Amino acid sequence: MSNPLNELKKIKTQGRKRVGRGIGSGKGKTSGRGVKGQKARTGHSSVKGFEGGQTPIHMRLPKRGFTNTLRQEIEVVNIKDVVNLLASKAIAESDVLTKEKLQELGLICDAKSVVKLIMGYKDTVSPKIKIVVDKYSAGAKVFA
Repeated sequence: MSNPLNELKKIKTQGRKRVGRGIGSGKGKTSGRGVKGQKARTGHSSVKGFEGGQTPIHMRLPKRGFTNTLRQEIEVVNIKDVVNLLASKAIAESDVLTKEKLQELGLICDAKSVVKLIMGYKDTVSPKIKIVVDKYSAGAKVFA
């Protein structure tokens, strides 16, 4: 059995174009820079977005949008998830679910954040368990 690394073909790469080596090379005299002007000089580097003194497009267009710095991120817990935990015996019906307990169970990311308990319109669960969070939906108020 032969080693596949020994059967690799050599990859052909094109060498870099040597400029300024006579008119026969195709890139002689001005070395592909054209004739005179700022762009033909050494050391020239154009500024991103510069349009020759004309007001750039990013300054001509209007600003859009708004970022509310006071926005409050709310983490949502669904009653279905709590019912699934009850069914899998991860929690007991006599437990009081606090935000810290919800974080341990992996239902929320951070216990310091605002947590809202929601209940879908199809969920019909009797309020056997007490859940202590910051906010409740209209259907989930029976668990408060």
